[in-house]
Amino acid sequence: MDTVAAQYLPIAIFIGIAAVIALALMAAPFLLAYKQPDKEKLSPYECGFEPFDDARMKFDVRFYLVAMLFIIFDLEAVFLFPWALTFKEIGDIGFWAMMVFLAELTIGLIYAWKKGALEWD
Repeated sequence: MDTVAAQYLPIAIFIGIAAVIALALMAAPFLLAYKQPDKEKLSPYECGFEPFDDARMKFDVRFYLVAMLFIIFDLEAVFLFPWALTFKEIGDIGFWAMMVFLAELTIGLIYAWKKGALEWD
């Protein structure tokens, strides 16, 4: 029984260190942050509207489109890494399956580009 616990000890230490770092990073802004915002700090940033306004105001749909495109292509990267690591073991079927997947994502990107989802004018 002691050998099983000894095998999991490095994992427990790693989880403990990760928890301490996570808690430190969550507590640091409360302890170190500058607490006197100026006019520029409260100005609109990236989203294009005043940050402290009515919550029921109209919101441009292009922000949602960009967010969905980001998620789609982020998932592509997530699937590419394990595929690249196991490339020798999966053979031709795995290669062509990934080529079909990449082709579908490329067609989606071209479609979004043609529809103007990436334009901000």
